[in-house]
Amino acid sequence: MKFRTRPREEIELNITPLIDIVFLLLIFFMVSTTFQTQSQLRVQLPEAQQSAESEPTEPLEIVISADGQYAVDGRELTNNQRATLVDALARAIEAGDRPLVVRADSRTPHEAVVRAMDVAGQLGLDQLSIATARDPSE
Repeated sequence: MKFRTRPREEIELNITPLIDIVFLLLIFFMVSTTFQTQSQLRVQLPEAQQSAESEPTEPLEIVISADGQYAVDGRELTNNQRATLVDALARAIEAGDRPLVVRADSRTPHEAVVRAMDVAGQLGLDQLSIATARDPSE
């Protein structure tokens, strides 16, 4: 018995369409990409002699409770009115220019924090930071 066998066709993989698509994607990304150009000025900074290091000053703290009550440098204020806060901060900065740290409870009304920052700005305190707690999940 003789079986007839057909001659096998050689399998051929044509990658021309694949290359065409890759080139089209490349052109698409090249055209749609925006290149950000940043101009940089060359600046030669002046040199200064290093002065003797002064001791770091203790920061002035404003603590704001969840119900909006203020405490300036550990002294609780009688009320949370703007005038009371202005007086307390003015007395606290008479001793000298100190950086200000605002420690507000996470449930503090936004208005209380903005009021404290506004009063500090009006009194000329320009070194202001807001204290935060580190996220325990990190």
